[in-house]
Amino acid sequence: MIFEKVLSTINKHNLIEDGDKVVLGLSGGPDSVCLLHILYRLKEKMNIEVYAAHLNHQIRGIEAQKDALYISQICEDLGITSFVKSINVPQYCKENGLSVEEGARKLRYEMFEEIKKKTKSNKIAIGHNLNDQAETVLMRIMRGTGLQGLKGIAYIRDKEIIRPILDIERSEIEAYCNQYELNPRIDKTNLESIYTRNKIRLELIPYMKDNFNPNVTESIVRMTSSLKNDSDYIESESNKMFKEISILKDDSVEINLNKYADLHNAIKVRVLRSGIKHILGDTNFIDQKHIDDVMELENESKINKMLTLPRGIFAYRRKNIIILTTKEIVSEDMDFCYNIPSNGFIKIKELNLILETQTMSIDRYKSIKLDKTSKGFDFDKVKGGIVVRSRKQGDKVKLVAGSKKIKDLFIDLKIPREDRCKVPVVTDDEGILCVGHYKTSEDYKIDSETKEVLKVSFKKL
Repeated sequence: MIFEKVLSTINKHNLIEDGDKVVLGLSGGPDSVCLLHILYRLKEKMNIEVYAAHLNHQIRGIEAQKDALYISQICEDLGITSFVKSINVPQYCKENGLSVEEGARKLRYEMFEEIKKKTKSNKIAIGHNLNDQAETVLMRIMRGTGLQGLKGIAYIRDKEIIRPILDIERSEIEAYCNQYELNPRIDKTNLESIYTRNKIRLELIPYMKDNFNPNVTESIVRMTSSLKNDSDYIESESNKMFKEISILKDDSVEINLNKYADLHNAIKVRVLRSGIKHILGDTNFIDQKHIDDVMELENESKINKMLTLPRGIFAYRRKNIIILTTKEIVSEDMDFCYNIPSNGFIKIKELNLILETQTMSIDRYKSIKLDKTSKGFDFDKVKGGIVVRSRKQGDKVKLVAGSKKIKDLFIDLKIPREDRCKVPVVTDDEGILCVGHYKTSEDYKIDSETKEVLKVSFKKL
């Protein structure tokens, strides 16, 4: 019965074709062992070759070694070539700043790809089942997924990763293993509520069955099927837009904001996910919250801002583009210098900024209201000509607590590294009057002796 159901799934979704070479991810548990046996039975029927791949994560000690021995033996009994690799996953995750779940998955798929190339295979088979589908959807709901996440695990991804037993319940799989005396290995950690997925499997779903719907697993899977058609249509439209408004490079994607801004939010979300997928190969561990954060970069107030996303992705907002990349962009220092009149204005084209100056009596100065972009200085304390320029190495400004390097001031003010070169410095022949609108020097402070004031205003174009 199960064999026929799996064969039906394979044919319906065109998962395996005549002559395919398939690498199977074989953990030794009931799901992957059941799939191994079914693929073994299909070898002659569909003229396919099957290879088994097992990764020892070095987490479960002697039990993991027993898993590897079991896999070698069952593959030998079935006449299937097996590959076993051992990697210290906890150490790898610690060195690379990854969770154990994320790191283990990354290493498994790297191993699958390695064996796929070595054996010249064209498919990778994974043993996800019907219950995994429901558990995954519930996990994604709790992370705040969108429609793409609600449609669940795909039968086939990237035309090579296939899931032939996705329509089979776990109980059916266990019955199949008993019927053919396959004696799969049982990972005892799967029986403990120590991971989110385990808690969903062992606690949440049983509770939902007992209190709400005894067929909740089937209901969730039925929902994923009905949502898939809607999602696939929106996905196809977003793919067209992604190609139209994006410039693709090996490690980055530049999205044209002028065209992006007019799109529906449903398309915007998918364009961003497509960009991340182009760079990483998938969007695993990129949640809806991360996408929402990137979408906020569209706001004009976010120009030149940067976000850090999971898995080493950076999102940058520039004037007309959003850049998604795995490489941190360090802005080159701008070099500019302009003479400032005591009454008038100059345009700092590098910063898209107008600097306006005005001299006035102290009485008039006291009668006007300054906003945060304007500063006042004792004009009699200014020595020589006034200039506005980019910062220089070793620049210092006199503050109440003493002189401070501008570099240290930027750090204290938490001004992003890439924005520091864009802060104008106003100086005379002897010192610094102000650092943008952030700080003014004590050396030019207005006091009881001040008679004439130099007012300096910074205005964005």
